[in-house]
Amino acid sequence: MYKEAGKTKFQIDLRQHLRSQNLSGNFIHLVCEIAEASKYVVNSIRTGDLGVAGTSNLYGEEHVTLDVLSDRIMQKRLLHSGVVSTIASEKTDEIVTISSNPQGLFSVVYDSLDGASLVELNLAVGTIVGIYQGNDLLQPGRNMVGAMYILYGPRVSLVYSAGKGVFEFTMNQLMEFNLTREHISMSPSANIYSPGGLRAKYSPQHDRVINYLEDKGAKLRYSGGFVADINQVLLKGKGIFMYPGLQDAPQGKLRLIFELNPMAFLVEQAGGAATNGVTPILDIVPEVLDQRAPIYIGCREDVEKAAELLGAG
Repeated sequence: MYKEAGKTKFQIDLRQHLRSQNLSGNFIHLVCEIAEASKYVVNSIRTGDLGVAGTSNLYGEEHVTLDVLSDRIMQKRLLHSGVVSTIASEKTDEIVTISSNPQGLFSVVYDSLDGASLVELNLAVGTIVGIYQGNDLLQPGRNMVGAMYILYGPRVSLVYSAGKGVFEFTMNQLMEFNLTREHISMSPSANIYSPGGLRAKYSPQHDRVINYLEDKGAKLRYSGGFVADINQVLLKGKGIFMYPGLQDAPQGKLRLIFELNPMAFLVEQAGGAATNGVTPILDIVPEVLDQRAPIYIGCREDVEKAAELLGAG
């Protein structure tokens, strides 16, 4: 069991854990700033600040939707963190340069509230973050130095990796994140699958992947929220998530830089794999910020089998 100065792992908070991992002070500060921002996001979700007429957000503005508000919360925290050189948000699709001297600083890509439309249905949503050293955002996800997501569900949980394994923290009643799982790992084979996209628009090759999973007895478990579905695949350790290229959208729906790379980084750190059907997600060189790609992510054997079936012609 994880111990520090006589504490059990359930008494280790996020900052204490990060310090124990021999990470740079700037990286620790950045992760803690993102964690702090998430507290304001979850408060907005819980208080019903959904941009409804007659309500106002923490900036005193009316008619601002929750996804816009969450983006402003995250951006403000990053802008004033002192450790970030460049940021890019899925909500705005533009690169914001904070410092022209990236020495010792980080570039951050994020989706502040993935699945925002699910909030009014009371379904789980989340924040996704990818972290690079320096100021270049258009590089393969393999070059990330860290990735994380925060899931706003019945419990608020933060899952991160800095290349030294995957760790989960859960928010307590004082809104502090305490360590609950360490060195999360995935089994080689999946027994659940989460299939995105409209089945009528699947390719014959992708249909073969679905048939393979159903024939082996994998059960369908799909929420429609990317963070929630990846959290299920990762923490159960026996799943695969797929959002394929569709007949009218051959590059799929999900964005490489903001969504796929951070999740692929986490899943690979847990022993899983992620591919677009041809190339590992983390090896794809992005050309533009809003680049999209199909994804098969989860247990390694099933991801490899999916790539094999997709390439069978």
